[in-house]
Amino acid sequence: MDGGLLEPSLYAIKAIAILDNDGNRLLAKYYDDTFPNTKEQKAFEKNLFNKTHRANAEIIMFEGLTCVYKSNVDLFFYVVGSSMENELILSSVLNAFYDSISQILRKNVEKRALLDNLDAVFLAADELCDGGIILEADSNSIVQKVAIRNDDIPLGEQTMAQVLQSAKDQIKWSLLK
Repeated sequence: MDGGLLEPSLYAIKAIAILDNDGNRLLAKYYDDTFPNTKEQKAFEKNLFNKTHRANAEIIMFEGLTCVYKSNVDLFFYVVGSSMENELILSSVLNAFYDSISQILRKNVEKRALLDNLDAVFLAADELCDGGIILEADSNSIVQKVAIRNDDIPLGEQTMAQVLQSAKDQIKWSLLK
């Protein structure tokens, strides 16, 4: 290498994953061919979980990759980049992802709540990163883009407060016309 500088790249993220407390995959998105098939991906995830589930650190160099992670109750959140990637960038992506999931799940970040809202979690991952390029690092912006509108929820699944608010809005708009 001439002078030790690498060519800058927008492709900062190699993978984003959420594992449960047994190391099983709940969500995983890989953005390059480092792990070309599902078998290799799951083996990597299992090894990464075994290495990190008891540790108190937030950053680890593992199999030539920089991995930042965070755990909460029964979930482990991972963001993986190349060995030369800036840890602060990876950490900010991890924090944005975790904070947006926390807001989506109304601070109830645990496996059951995550599985109940898996569609919104996948959308948050898609808003955060596309093809390894970081799109958004602000959790509030991610949550706004992912937010499910009450109009889209069937009447039988809405709470009484949501039904009353919807009725108030409809009456208000009919009076204003």
